[in-house]
Amino acid sequence: MKTVKARELFDEPVTEDGLAEAIKRGGKRQASGLNATAVHYMVDQQALMVGFADHSAIALPVANYPELAALCREELERLELGFGGSALCLEGRDLHISIAGLVSASRSLMELAATVIAARNGSRRSEAKALASRENGLKGGRPRKSVAES
Repeated sequence: MKTVKARELFDEPVTEDGLAEAIKRGGKRQASGLNATAVHYMVDQQALMVGFADHSAIALPVANYPELAALCREELERLELGFGGSALCLEGRDLHISIAGLVSASRSLMELAATVIAARNGSRRSEAKALASRENGLKGGRPRKSVAES
């Protein structure tokens, strides 16, 4: 997982324009629907359950992530959501972990996401697809597969 160093901008004054821009960026992030609404450590499964606004959730096994595996049970139970639901935070350790980063580090979750996106994109009906379908229809439709005789 990639580590990003935080920048300290404590000496920059907050202007009306800067505040309006930050609110606009936050609104876009919130509208994306990717922000978690709940996090719970499941002791029996040794996994974090991250819940979302539509009542869906994902379970992330603690052992798969070095940052989480280094935490004790009490610390895992104290994890909170931060940055508008986009990160897991533990203030005692100054730990902030991107939820999207945790998901992207899981090969199986990324393969699932790729499959879902491919299916969604494949079901879209564009003008080019409609034209190709009409042209194939004029030719008698899609040719039948020939079955090899044995």
